[in-house]
Amino acid sequence: MEAQQKIREQSVDLAILDIMMPGMDGLQLLKSIRGSHHFPVLFLSAKSQDHDKILGLELGADDYIAKPFNPLEVVARVNALLRRVHHFDVSALPPEPEVKQLVLGALTLDLKECVLYVSGEPVMLTSTEYKILKLMMEEPGRVFTRKRIYEAVWEDFYMYEDNSIMVHISNIREKIERDSKKPEYLKTIRGLGYKINAPAEN
Repeated sequence: MEAQQKIREQSVDLAILDIMMPGMDGLQLLKSIRGSHHFPVLFLSAKSQDHDKILGLELGADDYIAKPFNPLEVVARVNALLRRVHHFDVSALPPEPEVKQLVLGALTLDLKECVLYVSGEPVMLTSTEYKILKLMMEEPGRVFTRKRIYEAVWEDFYMYEDNSIMVHISNIREKIERDSKKPEYLKTIRGLGYKINAPAEN
């Protein structure tokens, strides 16, 4: 597929995928991309197909836009995603001599390499997952509302999507928890939001 070849051969800053693509649907391509790449992905889906939006986020899309969409909204979301890439890019970060990693129980977030280790094993995160986890690990025990997470990570508030946060939190749990259905680290505080803590010792 031409898109896959270009991704292999060229440096890609951001991808915009549609579920209806020639040769391979957008969901298949997204799954292939997330096997080896971290760049942000904006997913397009028909307004009536909510399950496609959720599946796209679960497979690693950073954001989605429902059709029909306003071209200005596409530009705004692309700019927001690229701003996040700039912050996520190690070469763009200012030196952090004081704090080089965040440690919480078996989780170690290397701020220099932007890599998560779970019990010493590296775990691949998307740029969105990394920023959410970093935000919360910097203040363990603090309750973050979904809106607060969205404003901090997406750097805007007028395009706030509740479902998007929920899916990204679910994806992070799949990567850090022994049992994502019974989270020990990343817990939901009903009616308020989420917080992260080290598991209680038995």
